[in-house]
Order: sequence, then C-alpha cells, then structure tokens
Amino acid sequence: MDTIRLHDKTFKPYITAEEIDLAVKRIAAEIARDHAGAKPLFIAILNGSFMFASDLFKALRMPAEICFIKLASYKGTKSTGHVITSIGLDDDVFGRDVIIIEDIVDTGKTLSQFLPQLEHQQPKSLKICSLLHKKETTVYPLEISYLGFTIPDRFVVGYGLDYDGLGRNIGEIYQLAD
Repeated sequence: MDTIRLHDKTFKPYITAEEIDLAVKRIAAEIARDHAGAKPLFIAILNGSFMFASDLFKALRMPAEICFIKLASYKGTKSTGHVITSIGLDDDVFGRDVIIIEDIVDTGKTLSQFLPQLEHQQPKSLKICSLLHKKETTVYPLEISYLGFTIPDRFVVGYGLDYDGLGRNIGEIYQLAD
C-alpha cells in the first residue's frame, strides 16, 4: 500500500483489506451469536457504510433483512454539526431486533439525533454496529455493540469513507498524512 492523493490531500496506509475482512467476519459471528433464532433488521447509513454493510451482510449466516437510509453531517474533512436526512426509513421496526450499521462514529451527533426516532417506533432491541469509532472525539455518548476498530482522531478514507466524494472505492483504509 502506497500513499494516495485525493483532491489536495495526501493519505497514508492505515488498515489493510485483510484486517478489515477479519473484523467483518468477527462482527458477523458476534451478531449471529447474539441474535440466534432471530431475524434482525439492519439499517445501513449511507453513503459511507455501503461497503461495510455489504461485506457484513454477506458474512452473516442467519436470516436477516437490510434497508438503507441517508444521514449526513460531513463536508470535506470536518463535521458540519448539522444532521441531514436525505432518504428516510420505510421499513417498520416495531417489535424487531434492529442493528444500525455505520462506517464511523465520530462525535456521535448523527446517531444521537437518529436513535430517538427509531426508539419512538418501539423496536424489540436497538444496537449499533460500526466499523470505526473515534472514541476521543465522541461528544454524544453511544453504546456501540459491535465494533471493528477504535481509531485516533485522524481523518480517514477508503472502504466507503470519502474525502469530498473521492476514495470510497478503495479497499483499504488510509489516514490523512498532512
């Protein structure tokens, strides 16, 4: 893995495709263990979680359903502080085991604003699954039930994460080198 350039920034290798694959398989096994006999509904947060959600869903060895919603709070390399809902949730979550799939939990604001909407619909259980968590920047405390990696406060791209639209298609995760 070499450094890459996206727009005006340089990124260096951080998490390999192999490390991601192992984390995805581990998380899938934990979910299958915790939800044996159930048929959970996964809600993947677009755009960033699409690769993680796809690989996780393929790794699951259990009946499950998935839907997608679009929530956003980033512009460039910074959080805007405002959560925008572009595509809403159409599936009924009442009485369901619901697992939210996120690419990264940073401040926690996006989920802290979305979770009450889901809780109001009375799911049987509600859990968060995130590939990455920037624990030191979390302002809105959240319980992440299934986690791939805890990372420092560095901007990352790849494996679904982007910098102003670029980098989502990279199979590894890179961190800002500047």
